[in-house]
Amino acid sequence: MPLSCFWDCRVPEDEKKHDLLMCVSQAIATSLEVSIDSVRVIIQEIPESQWAAGGQTLAERRASEKSLI
Repeated sequence: MPLSCFWDCRVPEDEKKHDLLMCVSQAIATSLEVSIDSVRVIIQEIPESQWAAGGQTLAERRASEKSLI
């Protein structure tokens, strides 16, 4: 059973999330030549305040990037 996970992909509209799930499912099924019924795709949304890179949360990094503009 193929499984694909998207972490914090920032897709605010449910319709676009649905489109993403359907397109990725079809692409996996086609490329692996498996039944789409066996494909699983998960969108796991994580708040930027709970995800860190380089010792800063993503929220902090985005705030500092915006201040440079």
